Amino acid sequence: MKGRYIISVDQSTSASKVLLIDEEGNILRRASRNHHQSFPQPGWAEHDGQEILANVLLCVEQVMEGIGPDQAAALAISNQRETTVLWDRKTGQPVCPVIVWQDIRSQALCDSLKIQSKRVKEITGLALSPYYSAAKAAHAIRQYDLVQEDICVGTVDSFLIWHLSGGKVFATDTTNAARTQLMSLSTLDWDDSMLDLFGIRRETLAEAIYPSDHIFCHWRGIPVTGVMGDSHAALYGNGCHRVGEAKATYGTGSSVMQNIGNSPVFAPGLSTCVGFHNKDGVHYALEGNVTCSADTLIFLCELGMFTDPDEIERLANTVHDSGGVQLIPAFSGLGAPYFNSDAKGLLWGLSRGTTRAQVAYAALSSIAQQNADILASMPPVTLLHADGGASRNALLMQMQADLLGCPIQCAATNELSALGAAYMAGIATGVYPSFAAIPRPLGPRYTPSIKPSQRLSLRSDWKAAVEKAIQ
Repeated sequence: MKGRYIISVDQSTSASKVLLIDEEGNILRRASRNHHQSFPQPGWAEHDGQEILANVLLCVEQVMEGIGPDQAAALAISNQRETTVLWDRKTGQPVCPVIVWQDIRSQALCDSLKIQSKRVKEITGLALSPYYSAAKAAHAIRQYDLVQEDICVGTVDSFLIWHLSGGKVFATDTTNAARTQLMSLSTLDWDDSMLDLFGIRRETLAEAIYPSDHIFCHWRGIPVTGVMGDSHAALYGNGCHRVGEAKATYGTGSSVMQNIGNSPVFAPGLSTCVGFHNKDGVHYALEGNVTCSADTLIFLCELGMFTDPDEIERLANTVHDSGGVQLIPAFSGLGAPYFNSDAKGLLWGLSRGTTRAQVAYAALSSIAQQNADILASMPPVTLLHADGGASRNALLMQMQADLLGCPIQCAATNELSALGAAYMAGIATGVYPSFAAIPRPLGPRYTPSIKPSQRLSLRSDWKAAVEKAIQ
């Protein structure tokens, strides 16, 4: 092994971040660049693939300043999932905007395939939905009149790997492939019946699907390994390696994921996917996704109701409850466990006496309530690991503990996706002898502070408001 540093790319919905991590798991440097997000029509969400690539490479260069390639053991990647990139096979240039995971323009296509929904869930573990890559890619190919033989279709990880390898490697990992709705959970390969259903050619997709600890390629001689979808990297980084252990990642959206062991298990309203996959085998997971978590706070700021998310937290801390106000952030429909893309955002229970502080409280509560909806569909958890930017919000974490009735253990850093991928890469390249050997300090722990009767009342009021949003 030649180096002791790990470069970890975290390509998320709103930004590209790169960390430099040492053999003790310490973050030595970080660089980050936001990218433009476009919402050209209701239900549409787009990024610029070239901007994302340029930002990633620039951030890598920044954290490597003064460090030679021979000092780096690995370059890891964690990335936003389902988001779909279509690029020219010869030039590597995107042929259309990147279709973001939040985008639901392919809803009509999914509606036309509803008769196959049961079969889709049985094979892929995912409910038929425009949130996944299959429908996004199929719609984009038709919308932009693309010739499949001339393009590559992939998730963000495969787009980055393609460019890091100089166009020589077109591959993805099992965690990302599992979220395309094109991979069979049993074979861990592209499923021909799903390809036929969505009209996507096998040769248009990644040529290989590998475990996350595979050496995908080399960039300047540095092995590219530890490639994982961001939520899966957080599951791994939180140490949820045993059956029943669960985590919630609080980002633009939320991902609630529970380790279910070495065999897939299905549950109504939830997705079944590959939790993580390395040389030791496959760990499957149940997952529920919330479309708008921290994005709800950003949306309210964009409307001019608040200056920034910090103000929302400050105001919410000045009141004891929402005063009966409920905010249902169904701005792109509702995700798990409802999977209702027709649901509309709702601000309910307003009176002449409603204050901005109460709306702020309702906004934070909506994040915790949506996660509680998902966890109610999973086998009971006795402890929930929390990570992501919004996990630093103490009031939100207390709300979550109160609504679940179990402790919340926060990570010491909000960089669990990048760290999880780095841990996977570090073990693959010998920087770390094992996961247990990696120092992982813990953050704050929150315990329930309300009575069960109060919890039931809060949950009942929320569910009543959700019903109004989906009517």
